[in-house]
Amino acid sequence: MFDYETLKLVWWVLIGVLLIGFALTDGFDMGAMALMPFVGKTDNERRVAINTIAPHWDGNQVWFITAGGALFAAWPMVYAVAFSGLYWAMLLVLFALFCRPVGFDYRSKLDNTRWRSAWDWALFVGGAVPALVFGVAFGNLFLGLPFQLDDMMRSSYHGSFFALLNPFALLCGVVSLSMLCAHGGAWLMLRTEGDLAARSRQATYLSALVFLIGFLLAGSWLALGIKGMSLIGAVDAGAALNPLHKQVLADNAGWLGNYGRYPLTMGAPVLGVLGALLAILASTWRRAGLAFIGSSLMIVGAICTAGFALFPFVFPSSLDAASSLTVWDAVSSHKTLGIMFVVACIFVPIILLYTLWSYVRMWGKLNDSSIEANPHGLY
Repeated sequence: MFDYETLKLVWWVLIGVLLIGFALTDGFDMGAMALMPFVGKTDNERRVAINTIAPHWDGNQVWFITAGGALFAAWPMVYAVAFSGLYWAMLLVLFALFCRPVGFDYRSKLDNTRWRSAWDWALFVGGAVPALVFGVAFGNLFLGLPFQLDDMMRSSYHGSFFALLNPFALLCGVVSLSMLCAHGGAWLMLRTEGDLAARSRQATYLSALVFLIGFLLAGSWLALGIKGMSLIGAVDAGAALNPLHKQVLADNAGWLGNYGRYPLTMGAPVLGVLGALLAILASTWRRAGLAFIGSSLMIVGAICTAGFALFPFVFPSSLDAASSLTVWDAVSSHKTLGIMFVVACIFVPIILLYTLWSYVRMWGKLNDSSIEANPHGLY
């Protein structure tokens, strides 16, 4: 089995993989529903859009649940501080996600225009709000969150929900929302035909363009206007888990220091930019497959860019820099990480294979005829 230091790094990578898996799979679900009221002009078109994700959305959401469980198991202090300090933001995401299963099941129960329109906007909320809030949360990580730890390792949070809605965090929210909308639009291009596919192509183009502008603007803002953090001195990665035992410096170089120390990490923002450009060009060329690849590369590049910039910090504090939680001091015991690593090695490949099999078995384009041929068996 790996030593303690290696396991800490392995779990940082694994949680990043789970977040990317969630964004790649449940991301196109949320993006497609955020676009659905705009690209679907008729009831049948909206039903087509909904049914492109119908076989997959609940399975895709397992990635989100798995990431939350892994966070609890691997980084219990991060889980505790996040879910207590960001309570209202988490509740907002939770209640927005409630709109999805209820909306899918009840939307077509009544043949009533106002009823169906109301559920269409509920599905929009279920897709757009989580995508926005996730981006806002990442933006606030770069600014630091107002919490501190006492000598008993108890966390006290001194912020409010509305304080999270600052300009930089909202820009990151726009980046996240546009990224998932581009992903959802590319998915709809792949799975639909006719006018719905054409409108989805336009939505993919615009969303990828907004992402590209926002991503570059956020990076520039991060480099020029936001102080980062760095650890002072060597870190004993196998020491007792006490975040207060370290020294942290607010670094005027910002959060981009890792890119200078580890030049290979520059591949992440480059991948995000190239993915956006590919999505833009592919949507112009009407190449749905390439557009989906481009939007997927955008997601991988954007999440890796944030992760590399923050490393080794996971949950920075704006009130007390020493209270900031890092990869080295916010994790579970060596034994827990080892057991969870074995579990992950067994079950993550099984989940991946099952997910791939389900997509292969349920692949195909949908159109108005699909809905009319099975009006009661589909959403």
